[in-house]
Order: sequence, then structure tokens, then C-alpha cells
Amino acid sequence: MFLQLKDTGDLVEILEVKELIDPNNDIVRAQSQVGEEEQDPASYHKGNLVFPSGETLPRCWVDADYKAKAA
Repeated sequence: MFLQLKDTGDLVEILEVKELIDPNNDIVRAQSQVGEEEQDPASYHKGNLVFPSGETLPRCWVDADYKAKAA
């Protein structure tokens, strides 16, 4: 799955989707897609990631207490 960094607009490939959808993880491992050579994996904060369309990540992926706050 590819996501985009908010601050630079660069694409990153998420290595473990389970890390991404787990609201208890603030950090995900991904590979930057900048340049022609494959980049080494790095850690990225979920708060700096959006979908390539510009949409934010679903609240249930970033906030473990999303159900309690919605009530």
C-alpha cells in the first residue's frame, strides 16, 4: 500500500499493513519511493501520512479510543 508524506508529498510503501491499521501504533515502517533505487526501510509517524488523494487516514487507524470519543 502506498501513502504520501504530508510535509514533502513523497510516496512511501507501507511494509506491514497490520502496523498501519493498528491504532495502538503511532509509527509504521515503510520504504520511500524517491529516486530510482529502492530505499532502505524507515520509520514514519502516522500523523505525517495521508492517502495519495490527500485524504487523511481513518480515525480508527490512529486513535485507539475513537469509539469513546464519538459518543
